Amino acid sequence: MKFIRNTFDKYKPLFDKGGKLEKYAPGFNAFDTLVFVPNHTTKQGAHIRDGVDLKRVMVTVIFAMVPAMIFGMWNIGYQHFDQLFKGGVIDELPQLLDLLIYGSIKFLPMVAVSYGVGLGIEFAFGIFRGHDINEGYLVSGLLIPLIMPIDLPLWMLGVSVAFAVLIGKEAFGGTGMNILNPALVARAFAFFSYAPYMSGDKVWVADASTVDAISGETILGTLAANNDVSYSVLEMFLGYIPGSVGETSVLMILIGAAFLLFTGIASWRIMLGGVIGASIMGLIFNFLGANYLPENGLMNLPWWQHLLVGSFAFAIVFMATDPVSGAQTDKGKWIYGILIGFLGIMIRVFNGAYPEGFMMAILLMNVFAPTIDHYVVGGNIKRRQKRQKTNLETV
Repeated sequence: MKFIRNTFDKYKPLFDKGGKLEKYAPGFNAFDTLVFVPNHTTKQGAHIRDGVDLKRVMVTVIFAMVPAMIFGMWNIGYQHFDQLFKGGVIDELPQLLDLLIYGSIKFLPMVAVSYGVGLGIEFAFGIFRGHDINEGYLVSGLLIPLIMPIDLPLWMLGVSVAFAVLIGKEAFGGTGMNILNPALVARAFAFFSYAPYMSGDKVWVADASTVDAISGETILGTLAANNDVSYSVLEMFLGYIPGSVGETSVLMILIGAAFLLFTGIASWRIMLGGVIGASIMGLIFNFLGANYLPENGLMNLPWWQHLLVGSFAFAIVFMATDPVSGAQTDKGKWIYGILIGFLGIMIRVFNGAYPEGFMMAILLMNVFAPTIDHYVVGGNIKRRQKRQKTNLETV
């Protein structure tokens, strides 16, 4: 590492102000901070609470996603070979390591495309604008492949990433300026542009289209068609079900959530608010389903099972808690989280064409987050003014 550090220091003067390669300084500095932790942190100021830099935050979030990612790669292989086994194509399931290797071969190219396209655009914008390249895309670059179907063509993934970075992020000024979660912008673009590759009964299992025996419909898709679900609650919790790469295992997501809460990176208010909102909406639908629509599978799914299937857990832990596009005030975080849970289950049940609602719920609340904070702050100011007026009158 000392040799690498010395090499960077040797060529740094070429990229400093007045150097021959000054205009390429953002790219050089980006590689420097990618390899080494920045040698500056926040130290003082009215709003500074600790000495932390953006890279440390981003790396912490990535570590929190690792359990879900590793399990997701194993589950890619498991779902593929399990369907082949059930269809009589193979006699037995491969070993754990073989399943993981198969999944990594399918998943890692998606990660490479996501980072290659996204960071390429960020480097280009950094050089064009003459500002340093932030580490914000480190998280988005991993989030995007984790929420996509495993067999989404790589060129579609690349186009979706380009749209998310250009329109969802750089158009607003880059990291910290975006009002929408870039990863969800990528998924929304892919869903509306390439719908056949984002929904259906085969897109969630690798190479499903090449083998007639495979049918990898998600639990929500099965329930939306009013069919019985063959998976147990334990399988739902552990993640032995079809779905996006990182979204199936609630257990692994909870491990990541615990890590984020322990390090103070994510907001427990948003997470708990999301659980409360989703539970309330689930209970309402259970009542309506039991009394008026007993044949509706999604309405009659027990409210607590809504928390175990689909993208709820992953969305509320890694998407809703985005510190840039989410609410900033403490009371606002409660409102923001509750509404995401409430609207997510509502969209999930009512949208028969695409029985998953948390992508749209979070994007919608991203738009309203500044409004929520505006009224929370305004309400606090009014209460303080009222208390001050009362105190002056009693003097």
